[in-house]
Amino acid sequence: MASEALSRATLFLSLLFLLCAIFFTSGHEEDSTRRTMEQFSGYPVEPPASHLVSSQSSSLSVDAEGLQRQIDELSAFSDTPAPSVTRILYSEKDVLARRYIKDIMGHLGLSIREDAIGNIFARWEGYEAELSAVATGSHIDAIPYSGKYDGVVGVLGALEAINALKRHVNLMDIICACIEESLKLKCHVIYSSTLHVSVCVWGFNSLSNHLSEVSGFLPKRSLEVILFTSEEPTRFGISCLGSRLLAGSKPLAESLKVTVDGQNTSFFDAAAFAGYAKNGGDISSVFMKKGHYFAFLELHIEQGPILEKEGIPIGVVTAIAAPASIKVRFEGSGGHAGAVLMPTRNDAGLAAAELSLAVEKHVLDSGSVDTVGTVGILELHPGAINSIPSKSNLEIDTRDIDESRRNEVIEKIHQSAVKIAEKRGVKLSEFKIVNQDPPARSDDMIINATVTTSQQLNLSHKLMISRAYHDSLFMARSSCCTNTCLNLNAHHLPAAAGYSHKPEEYASPMDIANGVKGSLLHGFLSRDGTGAATRRGGRRGAPVKEEGEDLIRPPVRVLPPLGLWDLLLLEVVYALSVGHALERSGLAREVRRQPFPPAGCTVEKIMTKRKKDDSAIIL
Repeated sequence: MASEALSRATLFLSLLFLLCAIFFTSGHEEDSTRRTMEQFSGYPVEPPASHLVSSQSSSLSVDAEGLQRQIDELSAFSDTPAPSVTRILYSEKDVLARRYIKDIMGHLGLSIREDAIGNIFARWEGYEAELSAVATGSHIDAIPYSGKYDGVVGVLGALEAINALKRHVNLMDIICACIEESLKLKCHVIYSSTLHVSVCVWGFNSLSNHLSEVSGFLPKRSLEVILFTSEEPTRFGISCLGSRLLAGSKPLAESLKVTVDGQNTSFFDAAAFAGYAKNGGDISSVFMKKGHYFAFLELHIEQGPILEKEGIPIGVVTAIAAPASIKVRFEGSGGHAGAVLMPTRNDAGLAAAELSLAVEKHVLDSGSVDTVGTVGILELHPGAINSIPSKSNLEIDTRDIDESRRNEVIEKIHQSAVKIAEKRGVKLSEFKIVNQDPPARSDDMIINATVTTSQQLNLSHKLMISRAYHDSLFMARSSCCTNTCLNLNAHHLPAAAGYSHKPEEYASPMDIANGVKGSLLHGFLSRDGTGAATRRGGRRGAPVKEEGEDLIRPPVRVLPPLGLWDLLLLEVVYALSVGHALERSGLAREVRRQPFPPAGCTVEKIMTKRKKDDSAIIL
């Protein structure tokens, strides 16, 4: 026993001497070490000013090509041929598309759950899991013959943002911080060639496991990606169904018990076909409690021409216009198109046409370009060329950033409907306000943080109002977010020619990547903007203090110190196996083709062709 202890002590002291010798000589050999590194990498290497200067803003990278590939693959789940996309709620294609998204979520290692109506949640647990989470997301359902970007960018873009955070690791930042914390040495010590090359064997045996443990990138608050059910009103005539129910709309939950689609299929039968609503008509479990989310962000194409026309890549949404929808029905006596003379007719079709023109008049008379109105549906019964319409159904959409002005327009439309029915001798059998939602304003803190991020990334931006409403509108008005979800923001991307809801809908991969990086990634990294400030460190790490942190730049990452044995292990692994390990792994070839700067070096840059399986290094 004594001899064994003596041998271990001798080995320990020998290794300690080797390590100290390397450290003490590294300062004198800095030039030669740098030359060796430059020969190895094929690129000039400049020393960093300090490892405390965060390079995260520049080194976080978005896989634009991979994201575009996912968008293209998802578009294949459609009931109409390409380039159009038709994906109706609870249809077979919708179910397959959901499965595709869940596969991506699972591959990222996120915990997945689904509620009673099919809202899907993918969660990346933060290191302060008791805090309310930061949420983002959108929808993937698509109206008939539409495009492949509406909503999809917000879902797949959010998953790519998390993927970017998970795969991001600044290797030299880790080693430098470990050394400084453990031995209080100066930053230039990282130029030890031994330590530099030992990075390349990171991923082997116990060293790999240990560094993975202490260097994992974790959010402070949990991050949750939501795939909302039925943002489009295509099947059941209810827009943003999933987010409305998350926001706690009990009247909507009750109305769904008697809601049917155009084929007289009930909502709950359709949901059961897709594997949801297993408790029948009870969907109260969908409602979220107050404060469930700290903030909500949504990335979306603009669906209008402003950003593309002005050449601006980022639209920072300051408010969402207040939408309202109305159903109107006129009933007349009908009759033969030739036998009933004009003075004696009670034409429900002409009543609908006259009301359509009245909608336009009242909107224009508001005096504001922000007031809009659309008669999107007009149906005539029996719908024969030689028959006077006996029934007409209209569905009207009107929006404004001023709620009172919009409500005034709605009242004028109602008055006109009454007068038209009386004048034409038809019955106004229905005038129903389906929804009359208030506008939502984004939180100033998030707006300012996004503007700052755009400036740091040299991306021009525009403060704008979202004329189209999205699920973020209902997350904003809900009780499920802290402070009634005032910490809301939506971000717009340019859409080619402003096209949306048609096959020509398009957003460039560069614009999508800019949106992911400029809004979601840096929204996740802000302190007060989303509260998702990040740290590195696994089970042994201590949380980073947040006082006085910048809104965009993440706090300095204080790593749990490596023990002396850990540092010796770095040296031993290098001395015994670096050459063999490099050749065996194929990393040497990859490293030689890549820049190898101490700052900004990422696993993604080095391992450009890593496998997509469990053996890959995914942080």
